[in-house]
Amino acid sequence: MARGNRIKVDGGIYHVMIRSITEVPLFKLDEDKDIYLEEMKKKQQMYKFKLYAYCLMTNHGHFIIDPNGADISKIMHGLNHKYAITFNKIHQRKGTLFQDRFKSKVVDTDRYLVVLSAYIHNNPLKIRGYEHHPEKYKYSSLSVYLGFEKDKTGLLDEDYVMKFFGSDVKTARENYMKFVYICDEDKLKEEVEFENEKTEYISEKTVLVRDFDSDKIMEFVAKETGTKKVMLYIKNCRKTKVARALAALLMRCLCDFKCSDICKILGNITQSRVSKLCAIGVELTSTEDKYRNIIEKFISQYKSQAS
Repeated sequence: MARGNRIKVDGGIYHVMIRSITEVPLFKLDEDKDIYLEEMKKKQQMYKFKLYAYCLMTNHGHFIIDPNGADISKIMHGLNHKYAITFNKIHQRKGTLFQDRFKSKVVDTDRYLVVLSAYIHNNPLKIRGYEHHPEKYKYSSLSVYLGFEKDKTGLLDEDYVMKFFGSDVKTARENYMKFVYICDEDKLKEEVEFENEKTEYISEKTVLVRDFDSDKIMEFVAKETGTKKVMLYIKNCRKTKVARALAALLMRCLCDFKCSDICKILGNITQSRVSKLCAIGVELTSTEDKYRNIIEKFISQYKSQAS
């Protein structure tokens, strides 16, 4: 039977679920979950999507993702493909890891959004030892929602969901706790110490339009890196690797290009080379202070010039 077309909505939020094939756990070890979240962070740096909630279980995972104008399929296919390769290499196996393609459902109402977040955060109730304390499960965003700890992954934007429970942080956390733990709210409340690193939840939903001009990106990157623009089109030049990597990353993020489109712009290079350049670009924006906010800087300059 042919696959149905995936439903996509401009500016939409998605409930995304991944699952492994029956005979293989998706995450054999906690370290596998760490690897998946690390790869997701790299994809977030590339596509600037927003993650509102998540939970990773042994054979599946749930996420609430706002693609922020990017293509949800590009995000998840790239992420799962990279993880499957890494998983197979570590565990010395071959073959398919994921059960079919990832599943996604459009989150079409605020009510569905908040109920979905509670459903995802209650997944650990099925694990022995977490039947009454899912907030203690390490690979879920619930502990961040309730203020037990800060987001160590750097992935999460919990404000968007929590604002529905109150703008004041303490009140919102108390309300969310009651919403998620209807049966055990009193017992949980005794253990919770509300931190005050935030005073209020403010999160507006915006969508990043992905229709920027690739030529403008090349001009911008050339200027930022002190490289002649014409040199960016020459492949196999070590001196321009940084500039070409940043250009590839910006085009991947802001032009809604496929790798094949970037291949042609950067001198008919291979798609694997484009993927490598994008990975280098992500690394540069993660480790080099001068490039850390280069995507935001380009958007700001481009918009100021257009206005």
